[in-house]
Amino acid sequence: MRFERREHRPLYLLIVTPVVAVIAALALAGILIAIAGAPVLDAYWRILTGAFGSRLSATETLTRATPLMLTGLAAAVAFRARLWNIGAEGQFYLGAIAVAAASSKLLGNLPAPILIPLLLLIGAIAGMVLILIPLWLRLRFSVDEVVTSLLLNFIAVLFVSMLIDGILKDPLAFGWPQSQSVSDHAMLPKLIARSRLHIGLAIAIGLAIIVHFVQSRTVFGMQSRAAGLNPGGAVFAGVPLGRTLVKVACLSGGLAGLAGAIEVMGVKGYVTTDLSPGFGYAGIVVAMLANLNPLGVVFAAIFTATMFVGADGMSRGLGIPTYIADVTVALSLLTMLIALFFTQYRIRR
Repeated sequence: MRFERREHRPLYLLIVTPVVAVIAALALAGILIAIAGAPVLDAYWRILTGAFGSRLSATETLTRATPLMLTGLAAAVAFRARLWNIGAEGQFYLGAIAVAAASSKLLGNLPAPILIPLLLLIGAIAGMVLILIPLWLRLRFSVDEVVTSLLLNFIAVLFVSMLIDGILKDPLAFGWPQSQSVSDHAMLPKLIARSRLHIGLAIAIGLAIIVHFVQSRTVFGMQSRAAGLNPGGAVFAGVPLGRTLVKVACLSGGLAGLAGAIEVMGVKGYVTTDLSPGFGYAGIVVAMLANLNPLGVVFAAIFTATMFVGADGMSRGLGIPTYIADVTVALSLLTMLIALFFTQYRIRR
C-alpha cells in the first residue's frame, strides 16, 4: 500500500470534503457527550436551537461570526501564499486600539459618513503594520514567521494593556482597565433593530466575495497562488516573490486589523484586554475548515459561531460542560486536515 499524489482533484471531492469532515467531528464529539451521560441528538438539537432558536440567539450567532469571517479571511489569504500568519490575534488588538485612540483623541468630531470609513481604514492599517514586521524578518534574515508572528501576539496585547492603563484609560470606568469609548457617531449602524447585529456582517461577507474574485480572476491572485504552490517555480516564471508576499501580508493583516476595528465600533464601543476570546486563533480553524476558500470562510465562521453560542444553551439544559464546543471545533480541524490529505493523495495497492 502506498500514497500516490492525485494529478487532478475532482470538484465534487472538494465540495464533499468539508461536509464529511464536520460530520466526522460531530460523531466523535458525540462519543464524549454520551460519556458525559447526555443524549447525543438532544445535545446537538439544543446547540442548534441555542444558536438559531430565537431572534436574539440568531443575531448573537451572526454577531459572533462576523469577526471570525474576517480573521478567517486573513488566515486563508496568507496561508494560500504560504505566508504563515499566526499573528491575527495581535493584529486584531492593534486594529481595535488604533480605532479607540483615533476616535477619542483625534477624529471624534467628524461626521459619521466620513468618520466610520476613516476609522475602519485606520484599524486595517494598524493590522498591516504588525504583520510586516515578521515578513521583513523572513525576507531579510530568513526567520520563520510562525514564531515571530505568534510571539508578536503577546507583545501586542501587552502594548494594548499599557495604553488602556495609561494615556487611553477611561476616567469614568471606576478603575476598570478599559480604553476611552469611541464617539457615538463612530458606532456602526445596526442591521436589525434592538439587537447587536451590525453592518459589519455585510462588510465581512462583501470582503469575502471581493477576495474570492481577486484570488480567482486577477494577476495578483494568480501570483499569490503560484507563490504558495511552488515559490521556486514562481520566481523562475517571473513572479516578484517578495513584492507579492508584501501585498499578501498587507491584505491579511488589514483584514485582521479590520476585524478588531469592527468589533469595537459594532459591539463593544471600547477596548479591554479580553476583547477577543481568541478570534485570531479561531480564524485559523475557520480558514482550514473552509479549505482556504474565501466564500467557504463565511459558512465555516457561521458553523464555528453556532458551536460556541449554542453550547451555552446545551450546557444549561443538559449539564454538559461548554468545552464540548471547543472540542468539536478542534476535532473539525483535525478531521478536515485528514480529509484534505486524501483530496491530494489516493491509496494505491
